[in-house]
Amino acid sequence: MNSGFLEKYHGYLKNLLRWDELDRLWDRLRQAPDGVWFAYATGEPPPQQPLDAEQLARVIGELDLLLRTEHKESYCGIVYVDDPDAPSLVKIYDPNNLGSVCGSSSGPPPLPGWVLSTRPPTDLKAVLPQPEGRRRWWQRLLVRGSG
Repeated sequence: MNSGFLEKYHGYLKNLLRWDELDRLWDRLRQAPDGVWFAYATGEPPPQQPLDAEQLARVIGELDLLLRTEHKESYCGIVYVDDPDAPSLVKIYDPNNLGSVCGSSSGPPPLPGWVLSTRPPTDLKAVLPQPEGRRRWWQRLLVRGSG
């Protein structure tokens, strides 16, 4: 397990509220040399290799297009970064699966759709706990099924 990644993932992140803030972040990431950034889609196996500059530019371009097309708001608000001036972790939430990104009493916030990281990612679905209600349901299901 990559505890450095998880430490960053659970650390303080700044919400990019304005689209021009997102533009500046994308510009900073595009300036990175080859082999610095990993692109992880939650639910897929974590990547083993970082992206080269061309791959990173393509990922940024496609994510930006998706966000601007499907998040039909005058503000961004669904991208979070550890440090806008020297980023090393970016969480990007799927506009079609937002739930309550900041969390609530009904359970933990949804996982981001994508994570860009300078550290190799950890499989988030494997290490983050399920909501307790869902776990209890699953446990009851198994008890009934075995007897």
